[in-house]
Amino acid sequence: MAVIVQKYGGTSVGSLEKIRRVARKIAGRHREGNRIAVVVSAMAGETDKLIRLARDLSERPDNREMDVLVSTGEQVAISLLAMALKDLGVPARSFLAHQIGIFTDNAYTKARITKIESDRINRALESGEIAVVAGFQGITEEREVTTLGRGGSDTSAVALAAVLKADVCEIYTDVDGVYTCDPNICNRARRLDRITYDEMLELASLGAKVLQTRAVEFAKKYHVPILIRSTFSDDGGTLTTTEDKDMEKEVVAGITYDRNEARITVLGVQDRPGVAANIFNALAEENINVDMIIQNTSTDGKSADLSFTVTKADYERTMDIVREKAPEFGARDVVGDTTIAKLSIVGVGMRSHAGVAARMFEALSKVGINITMISTSEIKISCVIDEKFLELGVRVLHETFALDNDGSGIVEEN
Repeated sequence: MAVIVQKYGGTSVGSLEKIRRVARKIAGRHREGNRIAVVVSAMAGETDKLIRLARDLSERPDNREMDVLVSTGEQVAISLLAMALKDLGVPARSFLAHQIGIFTDNAYTKARITKIESDRINRALESGEIAVVAGFQGITEEREVTTLGRGGSDTSAVALAAVLKADVCEIYTDVDGVYTCDPNICNRARRLDRITYDEMLELASLGAKVLQTRAVEFAKKYHVPILIRSTFSDDGGTLTTTEDKDMEKEVVAGITYDRNEARITVLGVQDRPGVAANIFNALAEENINVDMIIQNTSTDGKSADLSFTVTKADYERTMDIVREKAPEFGARDVVGDTTIAKLSIVGVGMRSHAGVAARMFEALSKVGINITMISTSEIKISCVIDEKFLELGVRVLHETFALDNDGSGIVEEN
């Protein structure tokens, strides 16, 4: 008897008919003798509708009240799914975060899970019930409602799988797995059968929408296998798992991108210790995540230009904070750009193959794409480029690293 955690996103439960289809899929697995916990997102479009309501009412809605508001979408979805399961003769019970004990920190709208109490959900599974759990939401130690940020239901599911010591965490979505790049941009994109935790973590953090970054972090830390599958098909799937030697043969596993980037440049700051810390501490206090950072020192060594990227959602707030701080470190000006995008290649094979960056830069230069920022790790290279060239860049790199072939960019060893 396997313990399985399944997660269904908003598009999977976007209508009553889709909820009935999901219920039939779950019921089939339950009748095979499996113990199943199901994590569910709000129905497609519901969270956005609630956010619009709040913003129509208030220019800057209070974050605590926003969490109370948007968490209601999952409550509707889990109750409907539990009803559909019971109509099929399958015992089911819905649970909100406070009913189980999914505890988080106090960072409203971006909370992080700190612990999950498993007693109540284990009792439900042991009695033969399907536990239908609200994703995306948690509570603080003071019993305040919190939400985990966009894609937070993925994190809810993987964290629950870790606590329950599940055999697998199945993430059901509207795609049938992880592809070498976005099939909407490149029609030669190919689905991957397997991908490592590290590769999936990089892809998720760099803009791939299949899994949330924190979900992959949980999976890697607690060794939870994640199977990504389509709700609407029994074919395919991509298993996120530990690395093996066969995976290392691939130079590049996939290409991803992020249009949700904005660049801020602080011109002429004093080139002395503590300036960068001053800026980024102020942003950290507002829970603003900074991505890529570049500093260029002037020839006289007395001043520097500091550029960094944030999400477009944080752009205006970041500009306000940096402009307020600018006089403290003698900045000449603060300028921003929201017409950029981040283009990245990812692959564990980069560790053992030289010249990958050169191939990437040369391929982009041949089609006239200029690179303005670069960030690297052992298994990824990211570039900031003009957003209007993004789709061209994706297709060029997909061809350069032969990702449309079964070899996935394998190169011959000398």
